[in-house]
Amino acid sequence: MTVSATDVDLSEILFWARPQAERMEAFKRLRELDRPVFVHENKIPFVGHGPGYRALVRHADVSEASRNAGVFSSEPTANSVVDMPRWMAVYFGSMINMDDPRHARLRRIVSRAFTPRVLSKMEEDLQRAATRIVDEALAEGSGDFVTQIAARLPVQVICDMMGIPPELHPRVLRATNIILGNADSEYTGIAPELNRWNVGRGLVKLMAAGRELNRLAARLGRRRRGDSTGDLTSMLVNGEESLTPQELGSFFILLVVAGSETTRNAISHGLKLLTDHPAQRELLVGDFDGRIPGAVDEIIRYSTPVIQFRRTVTREHEMNGQVYQKGDKVLLFYNSANRDETVFADPDVFDITRHPNPHVGFGGPGPHYCLGAHLARREVTVMFRELFTRMPAIRAAGEPSYLLSNFINGVKHLPYTT
Repeated sequence: MTVSATDVDLSEILFWARPQAERMEAFKRLRELDRPVFVHENKIPFVGHGPGYRALVRHADVSEASRNAGVFSSEPTANSVVDMPRWMAVYFGSMINMDDPRHARLRRIVSRAFTPRVLSKMEEDLQRAATRIVDEALAEGSGDFVTQIAARLPVQVICDMMGIPPELHPRVLRATNIILGNADSEYTGIAPELNRWNVGRGLVKLMAAGRELNRLAARLGRRRRGDSTGDLTSMLVNGEESLTPQELGSFFILLVVAGSETTRNAISHGLKLLTDHPAQRELLVGDFDGRIPGAVDEIIRYSTPVIQFRRTVTREHEMNGQVYQKGDKVLLFYNSANRDETVFADPDVFDITRHPNPHVGFGGPGPHYCLGAHLARREVTVMFRELFTRMPAIRAAGEPSYLLSNFINGVKHLPYTT
């Protein structure tokens, strides 16, 4: 289907319910325009709205805006099109919504989670978790790949990192689903129409989920302060520089939401892509260790689990023929940048041998490039090695059920067979 750029309304939630191929065709038309399109915002009860934003859909624009944090600021918010109210920022105002020096301080502290020593220890935990999940999937038989396998691994790994006991993992997963699925009726029980009743109920559920995760981390932090057990929480609350209870809670929400969603969706999209492209699967299985790094990056590029982030312009700036003024909003559409024909040959082709592959699936270059990119790659690698070794006939057995979201390219369910 051919989609005209004039027919595209990225603020309309029903646009994000269209088939993925149709949406990507719409972004292709937007990339063909001579300058970024201006999109009006929806008015959201209890939250408000602004005049709108420019949609940055080309790889060059997304990359330049990512590098130039002095002009394209993450403050006051990067993970919300509207300015996040103070009562929401208590739980969701993490370091991705900050610029230096506040961002640099928090990134310096939380980078303790991603040192070579910590990642080396994590490798053992990751392998144990993957083995346990596949053991249980083999016992259960074919079913829902997302709920049985893909969604469980990153939550287990992150909770283990933080020192959260296994009996609380299901609560963490439920809260994570609500936070990122707040426009999807399956997770909230609420229709996506933007009337006061629906929005009010959705915000109550969102805030309850944020409070639950925040309090869980804060309680754990209080127990670990001065009584280190060697887990990540202990590392973050002890030492010369440490996180406050509020900062720890916000960081945990960021870690479990961003970390788990990127990985679970990459694994889910990956199984579907490798099922739909059997020649690519044969290439991977034939030389797993040699092909898996390229396969992971191509899965991330092609599916782009995180669709967009926002930036706010700090001063007059010209880019790509468009003059931006102080206070203007832009949205960095990573999904579109990852299909840019000027950067990727045959961008709509899934090719695990693609090289080079300068995708922006972990964010563009610059200070907000994903700290957990290496961990995410390792999680996808370990899980697919475990699956293809012990369940060599595993395949997607139908079409995915997709999350209704303009933020996460999520897979809620995917039938599979072995």
